[in-house]
Amino acid sequence: MNKFLPTSLVFLLISISIFAQKPSKLTSNQIFEKIEKLNFLGTALYIAAHPDDENTRLIAYLANNVKARTGYLSLTRGDGGQNLIGPEIRELLGVIRTQELLAARNVDGGEQMFTRANDFGYSKHPDETLEMWNKELVLSDVVWAIRNFKPDVIINRFNHRTPGTTHGHHTTSAMLSVEAFDLTADNSVYRNQLKYTETWQPKRLFFNTSSWFYKNEKDFKNATEGKLTSFDVGTYYPLKGMSNNELASLASSQHLCQGFGRLTTRGSQKEYVEFLKGDKLKDQNDIFSGINTTWNRLNKGGEIGEILYEIEENFDFVKPEIHLPKLMEAYALIDKLTDNHWRAIKKKQIKEIIEACAGLYLEASAESSSATPNSVINLSFEALNRSNLSIELESVTSTIDNKKVKKQIELATNKKVNFKETITLKTNTYSDPYWLRKDAALGMYSVDNQSLIGKPETPRETKVSFNLIIDGNPIIFTKNVVRRYAERDKGEIYEPFEILPRITTKLKDKVLIFSDDDAKDIVVEVRAGANNVKGKLRLEVPLNWTVLPKYIDFAINQKNDKNAFTFKVTPPKNQAEGKLKVVAISNGKVFDKELVEINYNHIPKQSVLLNSEAKIVRLNIKKAGNYIGYIKGAGDVVPESLRQIGYNVIMINPLEINDKNLHKFDAIVLGIRAYNVVKELKFKQKFLLDYVEKGGNMIVQYNTNRNVDVAAPFKLNLSRDRVTDEFAKVTVLEKEHPLLNFPNKITQNDFKGWVQERGLYFPNSWGEEFTPILSMQDIGETPKKGSLLIAKHGKGNYIYTGLSFFRELPAGVSGAYKLFSNLLSVGKSNLEVKKTIKH
Repeated sequence: MNKFLPTSLVFLLISISIFAQKPSKLTSNQIFEKIEKLNFLGTALYIAAHPDDENTRLIAYLANNVKARTGYLSLTRGDGGQNLIGPEIRELLGVIRTQELLAARNVDGGEQMFTRANDFGYSKHPDETLEMWNKELVLSDVVWAIRNFKPDVIINRFNHRTPGTTHGHHTTSAMLSVEAFDLTADNSVYRNQLKYTETWQPKRLFFNTSSWFYKNEKDFKNATEGKLTSFDVGTYYPLKGMSNNELASLASSQHLCQGFGRLTTRGSQKEYVEFLKGDKLKDQNDIFSGINTTWNRLNKGGEIGEILYEIEENFDFVKPEIHLPKLMEAYALIDKLTDNHWRAIKKKQIKEIIEACAGLYLEASAESSSATPNSVINLSFEALNRSNLSIELESVTSTIDNKKVKKQIELATNKKVNFKETITLKTNTYSDPYWLRKDAALGMYSVDNQSLIGKPETPRETKVSFNLIIDGNPIIFTKNVVRRYAERDKGEIYEPFEILPRITTKLKDKVLIFSDDDAKDIVVEVRAGANNVKGKLRLEVPLNWTVLPKYIDFAINQKNDKNAFTFKVTPPKNQAEGKLKVVAISNGKVFDKELVEINYNHIPKQSVLLNSEAKIVRLNIKKAGNYIGYIKGAGDVVPESLRQIGYNVIMINPLEINDKNLHKFDAIVLGIRAYNVVKELKFKQKFLLDYVEKGGNMIVQYNTNRNVDVAAPFKLNLSRDRVTDEFAKVTVLEKEHPLLNFPNKITQNDFKGWVQERGLYFPNSWGEEFTPILSMQDIGETPKKGSLLIAKHGKGNYIYTGLSFFRELPAGVSGAYKLFSNLLSVGKSNLEVKKTIKH
């Protein structure tokens, strides 16, 4: 073979992260690897529960060493976790983690799928998990994924036989996989799916085991002796200039919102799988042994294999275009395959190879990154052939309006062709994440369209097909419409093209807290998704709330411009809560969505449509002290929540902390995971403790127990103790303690309505200086007393709490607001309460 010098992919992988929408441009090495993959007809499916659960080492090994088509089925999108890079939580966090998974698969070579299961937070047992998830629906989605992906082998990340030893979602993912393995071939099971797919029976099921699942390496070996198949996933890829475990490290590092950025690893490394059920292995070292993974697997596939194996054997790395005539011959044969499943997969793979060998660049770029349904948009087309082969652009077709424009243009070697066309966006749907279009239950997303279930993102409606003739043979390349432009400080930028509403509205806060019966000005931002939009704006409020004026007329001339309008909302006299909804009416049509744009460098820009609404709460709450310093941790919206009830919250830059600038604060609060992510705190802790000693009030919210020292003034050991049941009974240990009585009386009612959990990473031991205030526990567990601890330090008070205020305050939980106000008020007096009220 005429092999060219190996090319490192490091720069390309970094580029993927920074410019997430740029089209791939394959090197000769990458083309050759695609041909190797084209010539392997075997499929593996990896199954687990969350983003970051997947073993990228094994996925990368199967995809790049074995050359198998490899998928990862994550039952959830990770919506219930925390976010280390921004304020997004719940459904918006799920959107980010979805894209991070896609970025990871873009690196390790896998494909991505999901079920409709909603990650509702940590679960300690599968029984608890399946109380929240609809087992039949999630199981049906696993069966659906297997029937569509048609894996020869399935590998579970977790052990289905050990419930209660790890996250309940983890064990449940394995249990459902084991159950689905026996159902997918049964045509009496989930019959409605068979309108769109067909039954399938995987050959084997494995468990990806390791010593992590046992107490130690010795127990692991004793329990699995002679039962395992192993792989050395440290294999080196000369064509990539890196080893498999380096590639896997880069893939897992895409999970930035979970803090998974890590050093790459190299060298020999073993992975193990345990056979669970199916056909016995003929070769203990090959999970595909006995499975035909050649072209002969398919009827009349041998003829295709003869062509493609020869190309692989004699691939020209310098002039890959010489293979185009044979590739086109193989493409025509693949197009005639009677196996619909493999025909679709192999057509997609070989077209990517043909496009790369020809040096084709095909693009349709819109003038703007968004437009509205049924509008007409201008597209700029670019077509370029960088091979010496005869290629003709016969026509272009818009898939959204079926508009076909004849071109019959000869694409001469390296002569760019540009032209413009208009298309009509004939659709009434938007480009938003399909799983968020209907209100979700706590444990399940609602998706009725069977063809969408499992897809990682909403399929793009706005596509353009370039109808080409290459060496006398017709072939179609279909591209998503994009928005390509440049900025001086960033260079060339690609963004996805979105179909969005003509009008979207936005409330600054998702929870509106009324701490007394005074009216508040509520500002609504109206955004135009097109030129010259106008209409009427109104707020819908619950009974006994009033809003003035009833309507506000608006008119916005320019697309993407925004105007703000103010309503005055008056709460009832007594404590109450409900929903406030924003409704805009234009040309008889109702617009009630908020546009949320998520824009990080490592993922494509995301446009999410949520209900334009807020929770409104009339809360009887008292406060002592007003001036609060806040040190940001991993990202939360607690400061905004405190401002809602009238606190003056000042963000403290950790670098600027000294012995003179803290005394002015009535209290200082540290955000979640502050000691985990703010390195400067270990140098500034002495100033914070000095502030407490001189009479200050310091509240530290939860930190994980991994390699962290919160440097409390007294002994304080963090653990992984948590109470995941948000309805768990709370027992008051110190009924007379000021923390529960001043300035607000805290009762059992204040622990009602909590969301997702009670709290996490509670300390499990502490010095006698600390007083535990509350006790709580999940069913079947011992009481946990470390959720809220307070200690006197000098003249001041040090408080550590693992209660999930970062979830409860944004959710508008009244009792959480009252309790947090008490934390901020420790050490104050009734006189200060009156001063605060007067202020």
